Amino acid sequence: MSRGSRVSPGETPGPAAAVDPFNAAITWLAEPLRGATDGPLAGRTLLVKDLIDTAGIRTTYGSRIYADHVPDRHATVVQRVLDAGAVVVGKGNLPEFAWSVLGTNPWYGTVHNPLHPGKTTGGSSSGNAAALAAGLVDLGLGTDTGCSIRLPSAACGTVGLKSRWGLLPLDGIFPLSPSFDTVGPMGRTVEDVALLWSVLSGRAVPEPRLDGLTVGLLRRAPDLGDGRPTEKSDNAEAWVADLEQLGAHVIESAIPAACADTWPLFLHEAAWSHRATFPSRADEYAGTIRPKLEAAQRVTADAVVVARTAIDTWRAYEPEVDLYVSPCFAVDLPTEDADELEVRLPFSSFLRWVNLIGWAGLAVGNMQFVAPDDHTVLAAGLAWECR
Repeated sequence: MSRGSRVSPGETPGPAAAVDPFNAAITWLAEPLRGATDGPLAGRTLLVKDLIDTAGIRTTYGSRIYADHVPDRHATVVQRVLDAGAVVVGKGNLPEFAWSVLGTNPWYGTVHNPLHPGKTTGGSSSGNAAALAAGLVDLGLGTDTGCSIRLPSAACGTVGLKSRWGLLPLDGIFPLSPSFDTVGPMGRTVEDVALLWSVLSGRAVPEPRLDGLTVGLLRRAPDLGDGRPTEKSDNAEAWVADLEQLGAHVIESAIPAACADTWPLFLHEAAWSHRATFPSRADEYAGTIRPKLEAAQRVTADAVVVARTAIDTWRAYEPEVDLYVSPCFAVDLPTEDADELEVRLPFSSFLRWVNLIGWAGLAVGNMQFVAPDDHTVLAAGLAWECR
């Protein structure tokens, strides 16, 4: 089997593929992709979400339309991990075009949760989180437009960072909504995620720190301006004593609501991202994403302008605390065959606002640290992990 070909049922070209009952990858590589032989990630195995281009290796974007797509170039983030010595062993499974909060895919099958059998992995960096939870790989490279690194990390008990918008390069990654798209590291520990982030960003790993910081406890997800009441949760209360033991000062806090509905901008950009194939090839899209793109076609230009203004205003907000703590999700973990259109908003309520405001969010299991910059959330996560 040549490098980059899909592993069919029954074929076992490598150790990860041989022991993957979780359907974590769309493609396991018969010959791992290698770059430098040394570096900070030397020998660490890595699963790249199949939304991210890898030269000479099939990259489907989780879709039927791109089932045979083979890029000519690596995405910059892939090149950086290879230059740092990482070994790419496969392409992670994901929902179609990364637009789902569940780990289901009609073309490549459902990703199964190793930590909670029968429950969803969350989406859309589903395969990465499942592979990490199962011990199939050391590291993962995912994307996050509304929750897609942090939600699977929370559901599978792993760690994932949604980087500050604009910090890491997105070339070679299929866009969902460019004003909110980010790429970021995934792992089993904050230490691993911080190391991979350092490689991706070219910045030093932060020193652990919670001592002296003011942490805002969020009991309600911020209002997105769409008229829908957001979810409430007291789950973060369970972490307060440990945060204070580590020297943090925890106070009740809240994020002001968006001043207008932000959804039109997201939908408008999603329609733009799919302009080459939707609606012209609408019959090749599955039932979860098609209604979303149909709705995107109906967004008015005036609504987009209002939404863009609301996002710009929100992104100018200066927080009253150093960082925030909240759960990643505050509802019961849905089953893997749940109706995505029914659960997507309540399931992602505590996560989506972070993409809209453009800040960094770190999921450590179901705990989320949020701050305007990656350095602060990683430092907090490292201190938390060392307790």
